[in-house]
Parts: sequence; structure tokens; C-alpha cells
Amino acid sequence: MTTTRSAHTGADGDGAGLARDLRGVGTPVVQLHGLSSSRRRDELWGLDLTAGREGLRVLRYDARGHGRSPGSPDPAAYTWPALAGDLLGLLDEVFPGRAVHGVGTSMGTATLLTAAVAEPARFASLTLGIPPTAWERRAEQSKLYELGARQVARWGVARWAELTHRPPTSPAIDPDRPFLPPDVADEWLPAAFRGAAASDLPSRDEVSRLTMPVLLLAWPDDASHPLEVAAELAGLLPDARLEVARSPAEVEAWPRAVSDFIEGLTDETGAAPPR
Repeated sequence: MTTTRSAHTGADGDGAGLARDLRGVGTPVVQLHGLSSSRRRDELWGLDLTAGREGLRVLRYDARGHGRSPGSPDPAAYTWPALAGDLLGLLDEVFPGRAVHGVGTSMGTATLLTAAVAEPARFASLTLGIPPTAWERRAEQSKLYELGARQVARWGVARWAELTHRPPTSPAIDPDRPFLPPDVADEWLPAAFRGAAASDLPSRDEVSRLTMPVLLLAWPDDASHPLEVAAELAGLLPDARLEVARSPAEVEAWPRAVSDFIEGLTDETGAAPPR
């Protein structure tokens, strides 16, 4: 797996211009959202995995073309290696020379794994939430993304979201969570879908060589985030544990699980807080 620092990030370097915020004081953490989401959307859907936790210095950002970050009509800007380049560039800027704890969901998980394979020393640990389809399962998902790209180009984001909205299938997803369209502009979402369609996780062999501690968070009965992929990652990664949420209440407990995981590692290593 080769991760190339994105050519779509501006003259100031990888990740330049991406909307971000820093909160808290303590252990350095970077948090990533999923495809078509954003910091705000994750908050509204209960997927802000460091919300309300103390002792963490958390960098959150909207991925390229998502939320308040600038985008591109070029699908190459949204492939997982390109997004990993954005991430690594942001870490160079915000936490220079520091190993950070990475926390992500879905596309954020894929971005973290891609970046960790490229530069493993940058990550003290990984929290990989609801991993996306991968490997043999990826081809069918890619077809769905290509279909979605064509539909969004024809209908626009808002109408596409209304026409394709379905109730959640996983018992862990709150059935009463608000309906939110993708937090991506009409002109960028088709490219974002096509970038995802062209992407896959690093190879099983590359994943198996990652030695940092990993917490995997998953839920069942979600075709876009198969529990089988999370279980296989747990088997491939040398130092990993898998927690499966089967109710909304268990998903609500994920931020505590994440902070307890990171706090335990910090206590073990005696890592100093960021300057």
C-alpha cells in the first residue's frame, strides 16, 4: 500500500485549509468521521467518540469536501490514500513529532489504517469504529457508490437522500436518530463516492504488521459496515480487541470505552501530555 500525500490540499501542504478544531488538554488524539459525514453530523448522530471525555487533546476535522472543508470535483482527492495524506499532513502541523491516538469511524477507520500502514510510528494506538467493507466484499459496495454518484449528479444531495433513505438495519443504531442528508455539497459528493469506490483497505499482510494497540468498535446487521470485517481485522492485528454494540445504549458507551482504552495505554507508557 502506497500512501501519497494528496495533490489536492493546497500550496501550504497536506491538510492545509481543512476545517478543524482542538478541544481539551492532555494526551494527543485525532478523530475522523465517515463518508458523507462531518464533525457536526457525528455529534448529532451520537458518533463523536471522544465527546465529554477529559484528559484528551483532540484534533477533529472535516475531511476534504465534507462539512466546512473545501472540496474538489476530482475523485482522486477522496481516495483513502489521498485522505490519509491529508491526515498525516495535519498531524505534522498540529502534533509535530508526536505519536497520536487515532480514532475514526467508517471512512475515518479506513483513512487511519491507510495512514498507519504508511507511517506506523505516527500512531500510539488506533480506535477503529464500524470498519467499512473491504477486500472481497469491496466490489459490490463500489458498485453502489458508483450508482449513488450518478444519482446525486442527476438529483442533487437533498433529493437523493430523501429517495434513498431507509430505516437502520442494525439494532445498535437508534431508530429515532434525526434524518440528516450528507454533509457534502452537490458538486463534490459524486466525486467523494467515486473516490471511495476506487479505494480498499490495505492488504491483509500489511494490516497484520501493525503492532500498535487497537480497539475495534462494531455493530451487527449493517451491510456497509460488516461485523465480519471488524472480526477479521481483530484476528489480523497482533494487539487488538473487538467490542460489539447490540443496542443504542451500548453505542452511547463508546466514548467512555475509547477514553478508558487510551488512558490505560497512557498510564502504561507514562507518556507525557502534549506541550
